[in-house]
Formats: sequence, structure tokens, C-alpha cells
Amino acid sequence: MLKGWLRDTEQVIDDVLHVHHPSFTPCEIGRLAHVESGIARVIGLPGVKAMELLRFEGGVMGIAYNLDVDEIGVVLLGDSAPLRAGSEAHRTGRVVDVAVGQALLGRIVNALGRPLDEKDPLSLTERLPVERAAPAIMARAPVTRPLQTGIKVIDALIPIGRGQRQLILGDRQIGKTAIAVSAMQSQQDVLCIYCAIGQRASAVARVIAALSAQQAMARCIIVVADGDDPPGLQFIAPYAATAMGEYFMHQGRDVLVIYDDLTRHAHAYRELSLLLRRPPGREAYPGDIFYIHSRLLERATQLKPEAGGGSLTALPIVETQAQNLSAYIPTNLISITDGQIYLSPGLFDKGELPAVDVGKSVSRVGGKAQLKAYLDIAGELRLGYTQFEELEAFARFGARLDEETRRIIERGRRVREVLKQNEGEILTACEQIAALLALNQGTFDAVPLVQIRRAEQALHRLVSEQAAAECRKINAGTALEAGDKARLLDLAQSALAEFQDDGSG
Repeated sequence: MLKGWLRDTEQVIDDVLHVHHPSFTPCEIGRLAHVESGIARVIGLPGVKAMELLRFEGGVMGIAYNLDVDEIGVVLLGDSAPLRAGSEAHRTGRVVDVAVGQALLGRIVNALGRPLDEKDPLSLTERLPVERAAPAIMARAPVTRPLQTGIKVIDALIPIGRGQRQLILGDRQIGKTAIAVSAMQSQQDVLCIYCAIGQRASAVARVIAALSAQQAMARCIIVVADGDDPPGLQFIAPYAATAMGEYFMHQGRDVLVIYDDLTRHAHAYRELSLLLRRPPGREAYPGDIFYIHSRLLERATQLKPEAGGGSLTALPIVETQAQNLSAYIPTNLISITDGQIYLSPGLFDKGELPAVDVGKSVSRVGGKAQLKAYLDIAGELRLGYTQFEELEAFARFGARLDEETRRIIERGRRVREVLKQNEGEILTACEQIAALLALNQGTFDAVPLVQIRRAEQALHRLVSEQAAAECRKINAGTALEAGDKARLLDLAQSALAEFQDDGSG
């Protein structure tokens, strides 16, 4: 019986071996030759491809960035402390990608899409490469729809369209992030992604708190690569944030992405490039520093309906030093983007917030992406304000002024007061247009300067209560007729009557 059982077993084994054809899969294993802060050098892996993701012991990942004859320069995407020379490096056969999907909304993640908040783990199955080609020219549509920021001076004089790239620049600590956060808070049907690059954790926490206070976090994604993270994570963070936005854009959604800020992104790339011994150029930046930002911002666009119809609007932030707009990184980004919002330290010191310098700011899309109700107001407002600034500078010399010049100066001072706005104060398009229309028509001229703020708030309250029909027209993108303007001016006169006096303030 035992012999029969052994014979049957041998027969089964022979049958299995007869039909089994083993295949051999080559496995490349490299060795760490050198590790520094943020980068590593690997020998071996002859088949590795450019930008391929490598895996090291302990789960640390890296990007094959330099493919030299004798070694591979790797940008590390994690802590280099556990790595030691001689440890193994394995190919993954894929490029850096990030998880995308609806579940990311309301979450705080790092540049690899791993959650940083204390909520449930993310269960996402779809992934997209962080580096993707920008949409083709024929897939793009003109930028014609407005992106309201809730800030008067921007929505009226420097309008932003959905699919536009608008740079925010200025010296440190003068309100660049505050403008971006206000733009996020004012959105209703636009998804927002805030990408913090090299920022302090406390600064990121303030942004999250501001969004949470306005119940805006549910439509936002926060991507964080703070100053304590490796430079590799800081480098890929904006590309990962853009990939998350592109997922929604191709589904027909409108997305706003804030990059805060690309100065620190350039610093991280310079650090990596110097450690990898790439030749330095101007200000020690590598020669392709322009390309890393242009290929990022070219992904912002408005798609045609047949390509999905969504949009991705980019608001990159860049920091200047001592108002030097001609520095390397600011000039690069000015030439890449469709306009800039410049914040002036001089205006900030005077308390004129937001400290937007209208003369140095521009939107190259302009009125094409602006609600039609603004068009009749914005041109006259900009011209009058520019006249005022020139005349005010002239009047400082003590020259004797005629009546018309004094009138322009007094009107300009009221324009300046009305354009002031507190941080976090979001105004609807209807509230903005009512105030600016009244300003152009001289309704504010009899209001003393010290009362302008209270008078404007009274006007906002009255408009929101009694101008529902006019507000619907404005939000629908319809031009205001003469009767609509007369109605808004009547409301303005009623609201401002108690603040007016016989003098000019």
C-alpha cells in the first residue's frame, strides 16, 4: 500500500514538472555609495530610467535624477538618517505618482499624498504622475469666466479669470498669503488646493484655521511640504498639488491652486542641484530653473467642452527682497504668468490694506474674464485713481491748486478709503459694484473721510437687503441697464445720507 502511494505521488510530481516552465525575471539591485542631506549616490542599476522611483531599505523612496556613467544621483523623498552606505536600492519601474480622488477634499496631505491630519486613512485607488504634459493648445479654450476673490481692488481693477495664471508678489509679511486665502474663502463652486512649500508649520496652521472658520475646508485640499521636510518633498509638492487639481479639472470641475511660495521651491531645487553637482548659473540657480516653473504653470488652463470643460487657475506666490522686481525668480515668473498682483511695502506701512499697487499690477486677461457690470465702472475708477496719485504727489510741494484739481484729490482720497478692506472680509460682486458705482458718481464726496468705512458698511447692508434683482443680474454676468444703476444709486444715497455733511471732510 505504501509503495502504491509513493508511486502515485511520484507520478503527480512528474506531471507537474513536465508542464511547468519556469521563467526568470531579472532583478536589479544597486548599492548606496554615498548619502547626504536630501540626496544619495547609487552604483549599479544599469537599466534605471530618468525620473524613475527607487526604493531603499526602511521604505525611503527617491527619484533617479542624475544618470551619470558611474553612478546615479538620487533625490530622496524621505529622511536620510536611516540610510547607510552599502545598503540596497531597488527599482520600482514607475515614476513618482500621487493618489487622487474625491476623498482628498477636506484633508491635509504631504507631497506623496499621505495624510497628515488625524482623520481616517485615505482609501484611493486612482493615481496620477506628479509630472504630466500640459494640455495641448487645441484642447484649450479662451479664459472668459471670472474668478471672484471677494477683494474690491482685485475684482474691479486686476480681474482674474478661471484658467488664468496670476502671480502674487511682494516683500515678506505684507499680505500675499492673506490675498490667496481670501480668494479661497470666497469660492462657492470652485475647488481649492493650497500648496505650502517650505513654510513654517505655524503659518500653515493659521491658513487652515482661517479656512475652517469660514467652513471652506470641505472644498479644499491642503498639500504641505514644510521647512522641516527634505528638499525633495518641497520640490515635488507643487507638481503633486497640480496633479490632484487636474483630476477634478478633467471631470469638468473648476479648480484654484495656490503655490505658497515658489521662491522657496526654487531654493529647494537650487539646494538639490548643487548637492548633485549640477553646474550653477545666475544666483547659483541651475540652468533649467525657468523650465521647472514654466512646465508647472503651463498646466493651468481652461479646457474646451469636448476636452472636459474644466479649468485650473494658478495663483503662484513669490517673495521679493527690498522691492526688487528684477531679481531672477520674480522676472522668470512674471514672464511665465498672465499678470501679477504687486504688494507695496510703502502702502502696507501706511495702513492701506490690501497693499496692492495698482500701477504695477496688471491682468493680461483683463475685462474679457470680468463680470460685465464691472466694465462700466473699472475704466473710470482706474483713470481717476491714477490721476489722483499724480496730483497728490504734486500737491505735496505746496502748489496752489484750482478747484477742479482739489475736487480730483478729494475724490481720490475717498477712492483710496473705499478700496481698503480688512483681512478676511469677503464682499460679493453686488456689494462691490454698488460701492464703486456710488464712488464714481460722487455719492461719497460729501462723506467725511473718517466716516467712509461706516458709510460703506451701511451701503453693503442695504444692498444685500433691497437689491436682490440687481444682484441676480450682476451674478449672471448681465450688464446693468440705466434703471438698475439708478436703483443702486438711490440705495447708496439713502444709506449714505446720515453720514454726509455740508463740508467735504
